[in-house]
Amino acid sequence: MTSESLAQPGGISDPALIKLVNKLQDVFSTVGVNNPIDLPQIVVVGSQSSGKSSVLENIVGRDFLPRGSGIVTRRPLVLQLINRPASDNKANGTDKDFVNGTGTDKQANADEWGEFLHIPGQKFFDFNKIRDEISRETEAKVGRNAGISPAPINLRVYSPNVLTLTLVDLPGLTKVPVGDQPRDIERQIRDMVMKYIQKSNAIILAVTAANQDLANSDGLKMAREVDPEGQRTIGVLTKVDLMDEGTDVVDILAGRIIPLRLGYVPVVNRGQRDIDNKKPINVALEAEKNFFENHKAYRNKSAYCGTPYLARKLNLILMMHIKQTLPDIKARISSSLQKYTAELDSLGPSLLGNSANIVLNIITEFTNEWRTILDGNNTELSSTELSGGARISFVFHELYSNGVKAVDPFDQVKDVDIRTILYNSSGSSPALFVGTTAFELIVKQQIKRIEEPSLKCVSLVYDELVRILTQVLGKSVYRRYPQLKEKIHGVVISFFKKAMDPTNKLVRDLVAMEACYINTGHPDFLNGHRAMAIVNERHNPPKPVQVDPKTGKPLAARAASPTVPDSGAGDSANGGFFGSFFAAKNKKKAAAMEAPPPTLKASGTLSERENIEVEVIKLLIQSYYNIVKRTMIDMVPKAIMLNLVQFTKDEMQKELLENMYRINELDDLLKESDFTIRRRKECQQMVESLSRANEIVSQVQ
Repeated sequence: MTSESLAQPGGISDPALIKLVNKLQDVFSTVGVNNPIDLPQIVVVGSQSSGKSSVLENIVGRDFLPRGSGIVTRRPLVLQLINRPASDNKANGTDKDFVNGTGTDKQANADEWGEFLHIPGQKFFDFNKIRDEISRETEAKVGRNAGISPAPINLRVYSPNVLTLTLVDLPGLTKVPVGDQPRDIERQIRDMVMKYIQKSNAIILAVTAANQDLANSDGLKMAREVDPEGQRTIGVLTKVDLMDEGTDVVDILAGRIIPLRLGYVPVVNRGQRDIDNKKPINVALEAEKNFFENHKAYRNKSAYCGTPYLARKLNLILMMHIKQTLPDIKARISSSLQKYTAELDSLGPSLLGNSANIVLNIITEFTNEWRTILDGNNTELSSTELSGGARISFVFHELYSNGVKAVDPFDQVKDVDIRTILYNSSGSSPALFVGTTAFELIVKQQIKRIEEPSLKCVSLVYDELVRILTQVLGKSVYRRYPQLKEKIHGVVISFFKKAMDPTNKLVRDLVAMEACYINTGHPDFLNGHRAMAIVNERHNPPKPVQVDPKTGKPLAARAASPTVPDSGAGDSANGGFFGSFFAAKNKKKAAAMEAPPPTLKASGTLSERENIEVEVIKLLIQSYYNIVKRTMIDMVPKAIMLNLVQFTKDEMQKELLENMYRINELDDLLKESDFTIRRRKECQQMVESLSRANEIVSQVQ
């Protein structure tokens, strides 16, 4: 884009695309929804004293904006300028007639009028009445005080004297609240301005008074926050005629101070005295033209200065920007329409029809989905984490299995304890062989320890079922009916708890079954003879075969008499169970025999025979305990599946129908949440506006 193309009328593009964007703005404003599409628009920012209002009025060629001290623009004004040919029937009235109060609306403004979006069909030929309507509509929203509102006012101006253009005028930036302005007025205005200019499709028109330091420009400061490279910011320099003698803005226009890709345009506005004297804008524009043509600093580039050039530049920039962004706008409208249509479908229509049928369908869908998730047939399977029935399987085969395997039968029963049990189980006669009674006693004690992890497994599966319940009830159909969701949740939780009692009882019974009957005839059990052989082999390892050095043949081993642990009288005196009680009296051979103490506890070291007996019984206990572990790891999950998981799958629908399908309560269950009602309305409005927007953009190829 060159300055020469802007300086000539031929550089102006077809305005149809700007009108298209205007239609899109109106579509979203009419239905009262926030615009979800970032539309191309020119946003005007600047301080209260920068001359924003005068710039806009000069572009329009009419006085139409409210004026006064403090914040005058208190709502965003979406100003849509539409160029239209002048009519053949010339009006007899003039602007002067209106200044004097002698003209009528249509006589003086037959070719120019304004229309507000909030008053469809009404044309304002008197621009003074446009000003009054802006003030009235502003006060209707925010009152008479100095408060502001982000709700925009849409004004469309038709005139042969304007270029098709769309501008958004925002409240002037201020730092210090005055009068009855809110204390946080600076933050409020800043947040509103930032909301508009941070959008990537917004062209920022930063208005700055030329007679102040450019580095202190509020408009440029905010623009640089969101556009630090100056790629989409246009600078407008006002009050050029009020600069000190000998100073100008040539360096700024050349981009040597704060460069902007779209450049700067200097303009001369009417002063306050001109406005008070009702100086016509066309006269002011002529004076602006003469100023630049006759000023020594600007005369050579006067074609690129002033309001007419600014309007042409903005028109062309907006046109090019719309052309560049139109494909993306189409794609965003289409994707947003699909998104909101899908959400609207998920919310469902307003409740119309038989409540009984609706509740019945929801219960059926719930139970079907419950079975589907437990069986792993859910279509929405996660690729990042386990869910549903897979988590229950993890509880069985990882948590429970490893938990049972980790139980060590000897971490609480020491060798000395086993020795004590062996002596106690043999009664008054010393045992000749390892007793069955001691083995069963210890095994039964250890089997009971498996009950705790088994019941914990039941609890973990219950937690997983509750987790699945929460997952299912998190869907939109249940959010739509909060009382129905709460009822289903309560019924199902009670159903789970009811199934927990028989499940826990069955698991306890499984443990009790293992403990009540010790099946030493189990094919996997290591019998006593084999255990004794293993222990003897440990204590008497086979000697290496001797080889004849001459022949290299093994020498015949001489038969050795088997070694039998000495169990003579010395055992009780020197070691073993009773050794500790008599060791202190060994030196007094003739000491009188005393009665045993009230409590006898083993504290001496194990004799060789006791060591062998303890090792044998530990082998037998470990062998049988492993059998029990394998049995429980196999049977407990089956018990839980039977009495809890499968039971809920089979009986869920029946339970829900019995507790929920009561005719006099159905209407209460189907009361929609306020969120659902509000969100459906929002989605309907959004779908309506996006559908109309889609029709509009589809007309452009």
